[in-house]
Amino acid sequence: MTTQPKINELLKKVEHKYEAIGIDLDTALEGLLYSKPMNYWDYIQTDALLNLQVQRTQYPDEMVFIMYHQVNELLFKMILWEIEQVAHHPNLTATFFSSRLMRISRYFDMLTSSFSIMQEGMDVEQYLKFRNTLTPASGFQSAQYRKIEFASTDLINLIDARFRKTIDRNTTYEYALDHLYWQAAGKDYKTGEKSYLLKIFEKKYKNEFIAFTQEYNTINLYAKFKELPKEVKNDSELIKAMRHYDYTVNITWVIAHYNAAKHYLESGLADEDIEATGGSDWKKYMHPKYQKRIFFPSLWSEQEIQDWGKNV
Repeated sequence: MTTQPKINELLKKVEHKYEAIGIDLDTALEGLLYSKPMNYWDYIQTDALLNLQVQRTQYPDEMVFIMYHQVNELLFKMILWEIEQVAHHPNLTATFFSSRLMRISRYFDMLTSSFSIMQEGMDVEQYLKFRNTLTPASGFQSAQYRKIEFASTDLINLIDARFRKTIDRNTTYEYALDHLYWQAAGKDYKTGEKSYLLKIFEKKYKNEFIAFTQEYNTINLYAKFKELPKEVKNDSELIKAMRHYDYTVNITWVIAHYNAAKHYLESGLADEDIEATGGSDWKKYMHPKYQKRIFFPSLWSEQEIQDWGKNV
């Protein structure tokens, strides 16, 4: 049982807390008296969460597909939450930076291992039937994943490899966004024509992306690393954590995604040269050896960069 002196000490601390924000202690305590006890289902919002799955077909495995992608989006939100802590930290240490990067890598480890759910946990025939009802929706349109990329590195490292030499610090954000690597999944570069998939994605998120890239221009993970004092920047554990994160996101996770797509789209049951649900050229868009997406290029040797994604 809590002693009276302990209770008095806690009450003083509570009073100071509410005084600081201009709230009377008596009012706060009365509110506590009338409030309901917290329970798990209200705190987690279980009922709301479990009612967010709406099927478009009668195929049972579509439910697996929906919930799987919703779990992905929740993990993306966790990743962005961790990146934000690093980006806005006023006095970064190697220990704090490393610990947050390893948290993020563990989230991506979960994402990587979860592809077995997609690859082995859905019937191929069911998928190839219900996928047609999803057109033109595509995982390509995950705004949170795009933000993870923007918040991880300088924008130049996300530009389509064919156009990086045309980009510099004076390039407008709008022009840069129009030449990002993932545009290759929704644009005919011979004609410049954008697919419907890309047009509606940009219509919803382009202004938001421009604002986000402007915010993270000088506080993305790579930018924060480059401005660290030399002794912090050379910390072996921090370098190890950064390389691990870079490889995990841009090779391990991407290849797991690539192999899951290949499992269905080259199953032998699909039409020859089948496209992804949004109509994208999924092989050249996804495989790391084509675009060489690298968040922290200065932490890799020239040979490692040259061989990026070739041996997986």
